[in-house]
Amino acid sequence: MQNLSERTMGFTDSVIRRMTRISSQYGAVNLSQGFPDFEPPKAILDRLAQVAHEDFHQYSITWGAQNFREALAEKQSRFMGHSIDPDREIVVTCGSTEAMMAAMMTVANPGDKVIVFSPFYENYGADTILSGAQPIYVPLQPPTFCFDPEVLEDAFRQRPKALILCNPSNPCGKVFTREELEIIADLARRYDAYVITDEVYEHIVYAPHQHTYFASLPGMWERTISCSSLSKTYSITGWRLGYTIAPEEISERIKKVHDFLTVGAAAPLQEAVIPALHFGQDYYDGLQAQYTRKRDLFLTGLDDLHLAHTNPEGAYYVLLDISEFGFDSDLAFCEALAREVGVGAVPGSSFFREPVNHLIRFHFAKKEETLLQALNRLEGLRAKIPPRRHTIV
Repeated sequence: MQNLSERTMGFTDSVIRRMTRISSQYGAVNLSQGFPDFEPPKAILDRLAQVAHEDFHQYSITWGAQNFREALAEKQSRFMGHSIDPDREIVVTCGSTEAMMAAMMTVANPGDKVIVFSPFYENYGADTILSGAQPIYVPLQPPTFCFDPEVLEDAFRQRPKALILCNPSNPCGKVFTREELEIIADLARRYDAYVITDEVYEHIVYAPHQHTYFASLPGMWERTISCSSLSKTYSITGWRLGYTIAPEEISERIKKVHDFLTVGAAAPLQEAVIPALHFGQDYYDGLQAQYTRKRDLFLTGLDDLHLAHTNPEGAYYVLLDISEFGFDSDLAFCEALAREVGVGAVPGSSFFREPVNHLIRFHFAKKEETLLQALNRLEGLRAKIPPRRHTIV
């Protein structure tokens, strides 16, 4: 038989989803795949129950139901500081995963180059390859995960078609400052590149940090495709409702790509989530306060256990330094952690282009009792996986 696609030959399964399966296998507290174990807002659930008995069971308009797009445009116009046209500048997708893929396929030709910051969410490299493009990786330097402007400009000198910007960042929790974003914007203008943003954690930012929408910067609306979803903001990761926001000319192309990828997002769920899009500022203030409590509880617990970790500025992830345990493979450590300690994590190497094997990722989008259960299990970490204290290769 003929060979299968060379483009996908190097793909593995998602390490994040694999660690969820391993967590389930060993009955571990799953702090690997980033989904909550608490309910979405009641207003959404009540509307979902009503929608089940209404006439929303067939295709909606492929790029999103009219009333959903209007509600989304109203909400995002308020936060982004730009009047968004619901008919010409929004495409509703099956999660931000499809939004990113549709954006990439809209922008990139085979052979084009795309800048990706490292560490990165694992899909970005795959999106680039599936589009026939070539990623250029630019490192974010721990512990603050800042970039070197000279290194970034070296990447732009290769004349990339686009840059992917995850802000707030998964997995490192970095919130890019306005000054950093302006450096990126200046380079994008000078080298004529698009910027594709992943802003799914836009409302999960910890004081004193603030989220700046990249498209809101001077001159950036015209060359930015803003991708996001409702998954993290409203605790509905299984609903798979995402979207792109971009100028009309770009959105028209995204509509066509999206139509052939998935036809359309789930019509009943688009209808059911509309009450959330009309929430006032008090909801988003409450969301920030809720996640601040979870972050403080979990990080304080890690500190009490003398486990070295990053301090996220946004999103709900923390990177834990496992150097003391002397594993050459962070994947092997995560498997042992799930099996022996009963806590699920993601090996950091799946997020880095560089040879990083001493970090693992936890998430804390869980009930407080779930986080306490995980911390209680981690108390026995060193007894069950004794430190070796040799240098990681």
